[in-house]
Amino acid sequence: MKRGKPLKRTKGASPERRRFLIYCEGACTEDQYFKGLRAELRSLPVAICLGGEHGEPKSLVRAAIDHQERAPRSASDRWTKYDEVWCVIDVEAPVPHEGLADALELARRNGVEVALTNPCFELWLLLHFQDVSGYHTSADAQRTLEKLGTCGYSIGRKHLEYESLRGRYEQAEERARALRQRGTKGHAGNPWTDADRLVGLLREARHEPGRKG
Repeated sequence: MKRGKPLKRTKGASPERRRFLIYCEGACTEDQYFKGLRAELRSLPVAICLGGEHGEPKSLVRAAIDHQERAPRSASDRWTKYDEVWCVIDVEAPVPHEGLADALELARRNGVEVALTNPCFELWLLLHFQDVSGYHTSADAQRTLEKLGTCGYSIGRKHLEYESLRGRYEQAEERARALRQRGTKGHAGNPWTDADRLVGLLREARHEPGRKG
């Protein structure tokens, strides 16, 4: 069977927008969040995948690296490597992931960016609605988000109604930056997140040359 031709950026053609590959740990919450964001940004070229053994960050990073390596041979990836490869990883608390340091080093060596949240991604969602201060375990953050009752989240089904988050990114970004500025331990601090870096890049990419509509 004849294979398609690799995508080429020819002279004079409209430039391609950056293509993002995002690997998430969470089988529901993170996946639903980034798919909702992708829809809000009008089908921005973003591939969202679940990969590796759940709860094992090094496995997740390895899955993202493997995907990037096979992309030039894959029709579903348009025979082309991605411009940005990201992993969305929870630090977890009270016991951090044992393999987190190794995962971060593996990502660094292979050009994979990491969006980290301590304790878990639910903290980033909470920041869309309120300030968060003081140490939180993963269970604390999940219970607080469920009790808030603003985005349809429940611990049992890990469901997320993305529509409730629309228009709240700036507040969440400001709160995330404030947490980082107050902290002195980087991602080892709790609460802490830099998920806004990835979300901000996606929002900026919407306005890059090559966008239609």
